Amino acid sequence: MKRPTISSSLHYLKISDCRLLLGFDPTYSGCRRYLSGRASLVGSTNTRPFPDYSPKKSAIKDSEFVRQISKTIKLRRSEPLRHILKPYESKFRPDHLIWVLMDIKNDYELVLDFFNWARLRRDPTLEALCIVVHIAVASKDLKMAHSLVHDFWAKPNLDVDHSFANFTERLIYTYKDWGSDPHVFDIFFQVLVEGGMLLEARQLFDKLLNYGLLVSVDSCNLFLARLSNNFDGIRMALKVFNDYPGVGVPWNTTSYNVILHCLCQLGMIKEAHLLLIQMEFKGHMPDIVSYSTIISGYCQIGQLEKVVKLVEELQRKGIKPNEYTYNDVILLLRKTGKVVEPDKILWEMRNQGIYPDHVIYTTIISGFCKSGNISAAYKFFNEMQGKKIIPDFVTYTAMIHGFCQNGKMAEAQDFFSQMLSKGLEVDEVTYTELIDGYCKAGEIKEAFSLHNQMVQKGLTPNIFTYTALVDGLCKRGEVDVANELLHEISAKGLQPNVCTYNAFINGLCKIGNIEQALKLMEEMELAEIYPDTVTYTTLMDAYCKIGEMAKAHKLLRKMLDKGLQPTVVTFNVLMNGFCLSGMLEDGERLIQWMLDKGITPNATTFNSLMKQYCIRNDMRAATNVFRSMHAEGVAADGNTYNILVRGHCKARNMKEAWFLHRGMIEKGFDLTASSYNAIIKGFFKRKKFVEARQFFDEMRAKGLVAEKEIYDIFIDVNYEEGNLEITLELCDEAMENCLVGKLQQERT
Repeated sequence: MKRPTISSSLHYLKISDCRLLLGFDPTYSGCRRYLSGRASLVGSTNTRPFPDYSPKKSAIKDSEFVRQISKTIKLRRSEPLRHILKPYESKFRPDHLIWVLMDIKNDYELVLDFFNWARLRRDPTLEALCIVVHIAVASKDLKMAHSLVHDFWAKPNLDVDHSFANFTERLIYTYKDWGSDPHVFDIFFQVLVEGGMLLEARQLFDKLLNYGLLVSVDSCNLFLARLSNNFDGIRMALKVFNDYPGVGVPWNTTSYNVILHCLCQLGMIKEAHLLLIQMEFKGHMPDIVSYSTIISGYCQIGQLEKVVKLVEELQRKGIKPNEYTYNDVILLLRKTGKVVEPDKILWEMRNQGIYPDHVIYTTIISGFCKSGNISAAYKFFNEMQGKKIIPDFVTYTAMIHGFCQNGKMAEAQDFFSQMLSKGLEVDEVTYTELIDGYCKAGEIKEAFSLHNQMVQKGLTPNIFTYTALVDGLCKRGEVDVANELLHEISAKGLQPNVCTYNAFINGLCKIGNIEQALKLMEEMELAEIYPDTVTYTTLMDAYCKIGEMAKAHKLLRKMLDKGLQPTVVTFNVLMNGFCLSGMLEDGERLIQWMLDKGITPNATTFNSLMKQYCIRNDMRAATNVFRSMHAEGVAADGNTYNILVRGHCKARNMKEAWFLHRGMIEKGFDLTASSYNAIIKGFFKRKKFVEARQFFDEMRAKGLVAEKEIYDIFIDVNYEEGNLEITLELCDEAMENCLVGKLQQERT
């Protein structure tokens, strides 16, 4: 295996995370699996013997005093020691403790009682403490031994006599005559590791080798995990992993899992995968943690094919994926836009006897919400509740985000009200999501009302909250008002960020003031707030919309020169520009160029091209784009289906429109009002009156507004059929939706 190199980008790994990841309790279980006592070690053939214990000899007077104490506590052991030893307290010295322990060492309960009585009066000597630790280990009370050593090292301001060297020396000095059980050193090693004394732990390991002892593999695993807390530690962990087998440490699957996780944290996924393969050749069978670690690593870098193969491999080996594995896969599917797959994953999980919890459901719901498929998200939200899995504030916030992104502010407000009624935590994030939604919907009054509400509740709006408000004002063309708000933000000590400036640049572009937007971008750089990909993409979009493709390309080159990577949104802006300029062949070449460069287009990229072909009534070309989209593994969204449905209706291909309609409903997407209008007109022109009426009724039931032409058609049909009540109802509805609604829009 290629020797790993350390990456400069490091995600820290906490010891508590490692314990959870590895599924073992290193504090005590490691001692129960001690691998080697006195062993012949590689590189340690000349081991030294442990020293003989030779304590200070007691005087005759002390011997009598100790005999009296021993006799008293043995005969009256049922009585509290604080009562029966009261006569001896004034003359009791630290040396007496050790001499009494010599007499009662075979009675473990009595040893503990007497030691506790003694240390309540004064701190015991290091020698006495080490003796009791040895006795506890010999009595198989590893928990007590661990507690005694831990409590000692947890004391603040230890003096020189209580140093690591002195403690180690005393523990070795008392070893031979007070226990001779190597578990005691395992416990000491663990306490050092848990306390972050990693250098001392390494020194103890090396010192024990001189006496022919090895620390247990579980304790070494704890050492590896704790080393992984920082950059230098990971470098040491890799060295330890390579070096320790040379002195006899037999690494196990858990050891490999720690290193696999470290490599993945460093972004060295391929190296980690190679190590996974090597495990089996070295006789260590990978477990679910091993596979989940590599799967998680590949998920983070978007390698779906690798993930699928690994999942298949672990299933072939009879290893059941756990909820963490599935959660990672769901997150990856969400990132790649393949949001339909969670249905299959949940079904497979249940077959494996794993029942999704609220984290899995929230991940799925969040994925659908971010992809714009709020209907599918709502379906899983209801399924979650139907299975008595209680949504938390994160779930509700995800749903609110989804509704806001789709402009469904009534539903978002309803979920917000549910959160309040259920007593769920509503924080700045939730408020900001709702404020941003209202701003995007152009409902600035409601947004500022929520801002005031959150302040009254003692929540502090942050720069993201104010950026949402600035963005809302700019989208309405109220750039001057947004500028006043910016001054208020600065007066409150909040520093506008690149997103705030991007909102202003977008506002200036909306009102056609591209020159001022370019000047503002220069001001950003002077303020050391550097334009990002969004800044350049916004300006490129403005040029594309007015047909200035050359200027858009010039900005793209400038952006690339600054080392900024264009996103799929940047390419979508260019695609939209090509389409608006009638340059559809250039649009198709752009998609091919993206694919050649390994940049995956999204649904929006293809939608722009399909829309223009539909406008040109070239449904063959539009269908070809749709097929190539599917061939590249890009999931169609609701807009894709609505574009094609309207296109086929316009071309009077009602069978294709009906087929697409069925497909989109199965995938959880809804027809828009314009698509309903197109289908109704299409069926009516083909004299499919039953189908036209069915879609009209469905449209009205969903609260969508039909065009005046559609109302006129069904008003005439119902009048001719003698349905006067329905005719009058439709007349009122048409007046309300088509006339009154139009007047209200003109006023606003």
